[in-house]
Amino acid sequence: MSEDTELLHRLLHRDKGAVREFYQKYSMRLINFIRKRIASEQDTEEIAQDTLFAFLEGARDFTGRCSLNTYLCSIANNKIVDFYRKRRLKRIVFSQLPEGLEPLISELADPQKIFDNTLLKQKIKQVFNKLTPHYAQTLKLKYVEGRSVAEIAEMLSISFKSAESVLFRARKAFVKLYIEG
Repeated sequence: MSEDTELLHRLLHRDKGAVREFYQKYSMRLINFIRKRIASEQDTEEIAQDTLFAFLEGARDFTGRCSLNTYLCSIANNKIVDFYRKRRLKRIVFSQLPEGLEPLISELADPQKIFDNTLLKQKIKQVFNKLTPHYAQTLKLKYVEGRSVAEIAEMLSISFKSAESVLFRARKAFVKLYIEG
C-alpha cells in the first residue's frame, strides 16, 4: 500500500492524525502551486484552504488514477478559475459600461468556454427572477434598454443620486445572486 493510499484510507476512516498529516504534507505544495497563478497571498491561502477542504469533502471520489498531488492541483486549478471568474464578473457588473448586461457576462464566459449562450441566458433570467422587482426593473432599464441614469431617475420619479444608489445596490445584488448560482 503506497503512502498516499494509506493516508487516504486513514482520512476516509476519520483518523484525526491523518487530517493533520494530510495538511502538513500538501498545504505548502498547494500554496506554491497557487502562488504562481494568484498575486495576493491572502487569496492564495484561501484557495489552498478551499482546495484542501473540497478534497476532504469528496475524498471518496478519488480513484487513484493519478497521484494525490496531481488531483489536488486539479482541484486547485478549478478553484483558481472560479476565483478569476468571480473577480472578473464583479468588475464587469460594477462598471458603468454602456453595453447591455448579457454581453458583459458573455464576455466573461467566452474566453474560458464555461457556458454556452443558452445556459448563460437561462442563468441571467434566473438571477433576474430572484432580484426584487425594483432592482430587476432598474437593471433592465440601464442594461437592456440602454437608459441613462438621468432617464432612470425621471422614469422612477427619484433623484439622480437616488438612481445611482439604486443601480449600485441592484448591481451588487445581481453579482451576489449570480455568484451563488
